[in-house]
Amino acid sequence: MLAIFLKTLPFFALIGLGYWAGRTRFFTAEATAYLTKFVFYFALSAMLFNFSANLSLAEVWDGRLVAAYLWGTAFVYGIATLVCYVRGLSVEITAIESQCAVIGNVGFLGVPMLTLLLGPEAIGPVMMALAVDLIVFSSLIVILITGSRDGRMSLAILRTVGLGLVKNPMIVAITLGLIWSGLKLPIPAPMGEFLTLLGAAATPGALFAIGASLASKSAERLSVAGWLSFCKLVLHPVFVAFACFVLFKVEPYQAMVVISAAALPVAGNVYILAQHYGVAPQRVSAAILVSTALSIVSVSVWIGWLTGGSVAG
Repeated sequence: MLAIFLKTLPFFALIGLGYWAGRTRFFTAEATAYLTKFVFYFALSAMLFNFSANLSLAEVWDGRLVAAYLWGTAFVYGIATLVCYVRGLSVEITAIESQCAVIGNVGFLGVPMLTLLLGPEAIGPVMMALAVDLIVFSSLIVILITGSRDGRMSLAILRTVGLGLVKNPMIVAITLGLIWSGLKLPIPAPMGEFLTLLGAAATPGALFAIGASLASKSAERLSVAGWLSFCKLVLHPVFVAFACFVLFKVEPYQAMVVISAAALPVAGNVYILAQHYGVAPQRVSAAILVSTALSIVSVSVWIGWLTGGSVAG
């Protein structure tokens, strides 16, 4: 377990460095926003395109794996929703809290960390988990919040969801990469070197940006943040593991990767959505801060259990 912890420590140390830079104002909120944009639109997109252009669709899409991850995620989403209902919360706040319970930082943290710890073969299952999160659950929160405000479903809501997906650079990069792969087009050497060079900035840039963004987060409503962190770091991987090993009999390596992805802390994009819609941003902020701090240990525990203490590299 110590070996796993030492392997994950550099990733969290980079997050810690970003947190220090943001907390001391060495990196301002504006600088953090621009770094996040660079990673999101350029570096991470280059990395995802490069990965997916060298994969076949079969390496990303596995029906049983998708079903297992979707079932486990939806089950925990349902638990969080039920708890919100018992507490008498509005549809909007319920949608935000349920999102915190299941949407992990797969893009900024999972893609770079899991491919290094579990091997390059992990990229297919990781991208599948990322796609499910973005296409299914990021769409669902928009539908629930907008629908509850309008009092009905409309074509305008579906248009908003569709545009959001089409404009998401991670989805665009994965889709274009798979199309490139499907057409069996070779990547010219200069283009490959360009993508590798730009994509190499994704890991340190993303981790630093996570830390710097956490510096502006507050830890209010700790009881709620604790519950949502428990959902994300414990319940989500537990139910994804149950679905993988018991219900759908997923191939062990693929199961290990998506369970590790499910064990990641609450994603920063949930806060962006909460802020955009004006729904409980402080609550989300606390959940991101608490879950990220706890994940320094919990992620190591999950990966250690899944790998038997042995990781790539």
